[in-house]
Amino acid sequence: MKRILLIFVIALGLSQTTKAQAVITAVPCDMLGMVMNVGSQETSINIYHSGQSMTFPQSENIFMWEFTDQQGNILHQDTLVDESTIIFGHNWSLTDTINVTVHFVNDSANLDNWYINQGLPTNGNSINCLFEDQIYWETGAPTPWGSWTFIHNNPGVDLNTPTGIFNIFPNNKQLIKIVDLLGRESKGLKNQPLFYIYDDGTVEKRIIIE
Repeated sequence: MKRILLIFVIALGLSQTTKAQAVITAVPCDMLGMVMNVGSQETSINIYHSGQSMTFPQSENIFMWEFTDQQGNILHQDTLVDESTIIFGHNWSLTDTINVTVHFVNDSANLDNWYINQGLPTNGNSINCLFEDQIYWETGAPTPWGSWTFIHNNPGVDLNTPTGIFNIFPNNKQLIKIVDLLGRESKGLKNQPLFYIYDDGTVEKRIIIE
């Protein structure tokens, strides 16, 4: 009887140790965001995304960036893997307001350990976040020399949540393109998630079942 009790105590201790050692490898989308780095100047953009440093495995972090003007024209696009910062030169007018959209995915990371830590039920969803904001060239205090600045500082939206898409750009809604989880243009594909990207900055997640 003592031996059985000892085995039970050891097993219980190991179970509690395992739970205590659960490592949080990702945090919710609304805890992530974009930061304009000081390297951003009149003709260059330098934006850091916290998703890279807070989501593991980092080697599978994919960031699909898009910059558009108020007419929906694409000014710059890039897909970065395992990179926290997007840097590029441009010739935008300093009077323009630029829409910034980044779709962040990591199919190997999920929030289960974070939910467990918070005492919440798990769902097994992978990281699938959308960030939408706008930037403009700000002058005057506290930056008398001028700098590109985010207007809204919107948190990320979890695309796994059906009601998580919102619109911050007041334009007529027209479909620009359809992409898959890796940001590749895809039309007519069945039985897999596709993202419908509109010129007003909104994104709809759809799955056509056949």
